[in-house]
Amino acid sequence: MILKELKIDTWVGDPTNCYIILDEQSKEIMVIDPAGDVDKIVEMINILEGNLKYIYLTHCHGDHIAGVNELKSRCGGKILIHRDDSEGLNNPEINLTPYIGMPEIELEADSRMDDNDLIHLGNLELKVIHTPGHTKGGTSLYCEKENCLFSGDTLFRGTWGRTDLPTSSIEDIMDSIINKLMKLPDDTIVYPGHGLSTKIGDEKPIYLELKPKLW
Repeated sequence: MILKELKIDTWVGDPTNCYIILDEQSKEIMVIDPAGDVDKIVEMINILEGNLKYIYLTHCHGDHIAGVNELKSRCGGKILIHRDDSEGLNNPEINLTPYIGMPEIELEADSRMDDNDLIHLGNLELKVIHTPGHTKGGTSLYCEKENCLFSGDTLFRGTWGRTDLPTSSIEDIMDSIINKLMKLPDDTIVYPGHGLSTKIGDEKPIYLELKPKLW
């Protein structure tokens, strides 16, 4: 697997992490959360000399989906999102486009995902983990073979996603993190929707021992 991370500036101010995954044998590509700056994403796809198979959305907020329509029109690819967030793609009260100063988006998913669904990208297998809390249909993607997790806005380095937004819940996000994500191997690398990467083992003291992160 080849993994590229692009920092995409959005109206929110905090850059969104857009991830590009390439299976080296099949040359199939998945783009996770194309938040905008599509020229930069397409340039990387061309550098990798791959074919875009999937556009995966960890959740429906505007700062993660703004580049989807343009990317699909230029490169193809099927749009995937959990079924509980699919309705939010076209609902500005849920995707928060007015709140963050974005134009409204009209967007339809090609496939609606469920917990434990498996996505195959060439020889790579990624498992959908339903992690509600930031949104009701938020998900994380886990690749056991490559020992990595794409956590969207559920789990960040040293903290968790906001829970004061439509369809969010502090109880749900804690349940998602403690009972799903913290059960992954300690050395699992976490690639979040914003900020720096981390490891599951480094985050466990926050949730399992109620200790603050000191670094």
